[in-house]
Amino acid sequence: MSTEASTEAPPKAISPAPDRPRRAIGSRTTSGSYPLWFYIPAGVLYIVLFVVPTFASFYFSLTRWSLFNVQFIGLENFVTFFREPMLLQGLINTFIYGFVTSGLKVVLGLGLAVLLTGPILGRGYLRTTIFFPVLVSTIGIGITFKVLLDPFGGLVNSSLAMLGIEGPRWLTDPSMALMSVAMVDVWQGVGIATLIFIAGIVAIPQEYFEAAKMDGATGWHSFRSITLPLVQPATATVVLLSLIGGLRSFELIWAMTRGGPGFSSDVVASVIYKQYQAGFYGLSTAGNVVLFLIVTVIVVPIFYTVNKRQVEA
Repeated sequence: MSTEASTEAPPKAISPAPDRPRRAIGSRTTSGSYPLWFYIPAGVLYIVLFVVPTFASFYFSLTRWSLFNVQFIGLENFVTFFREPMLLQGLINTFIYGFVTSGLKVVLGLGLAVLLTGPILGRGYLRTTIFFPVLVSTIGIGITFKVLLDPFGGLVNSSLAMLGIEGPRWLTDPSMALMSVAMVDVWQGVGIATLIFIAGIVAIPQEYFEAAKMDGATGWHSFRSITLPLVQPATATVVLLSLIGGLRSFELIWAMTRGGPGFSSDVVASVIYKQYQAGFYGLSTAGNVVLFLIVTVIVVPIFYTVNKRQVEA
């Protein structure tokens, strides 16, 4: 029996495909990073608008300067800042104002967000109404509430008088002026806090709430065990934003009380402005440095602590 010769050609060996060359445009690689020169415009703006003014402020805070003369005096401006009762009172008021406003914005914002994510009538309209004050000029709000809270004819005290209640001196009583401005600040800023909390609550999967409901959990238990822990990133954002805004607040205080009566509602920013008006440029620059350090020392640890907790979670 004869065998027929195979007419099929033997299979060719498959050689490994050559590596594709990594294409680079400038310093760009296929890993997705951008060329170094893409960062140059932003870096230049950062250096010119932030780094240079920051270091210049630190230098001029150590001098007695005017537009035509600079005299180096060391730490004398800082010594004066902490010795003057007016300046020290402004520093204390800054802490009070910042922590009160930020705390109330967190509590009220979370409560309103829980309410406005529930099945209530006119939810969209209420969300718009709460957010509207954020869009209004701070100076405009300050002037408006200065008129409304006027103790001798303002709408608030006039309305209280119709009910037989003697209204307090909101902006002229040294014991009430700072807190009166703080309440107006909370009224204006709680809208953005509510919006951030709403975004955080909406992002929580509804399956968690459905499972809790099937297990017999009440609304309070769902809030405490599901909403409150999972909304922590939004809480951290609101705390940081409101705390920075509260410690740096100036426009609303200046529009409503100009730091008065006396120095009872002065904060560091308004004290700095008054020192500039009086021509004490070195002292006011030292105040700017103090304010910068206060915000940095308080906010940076909070920022890193919150980020660390989110990574661990």
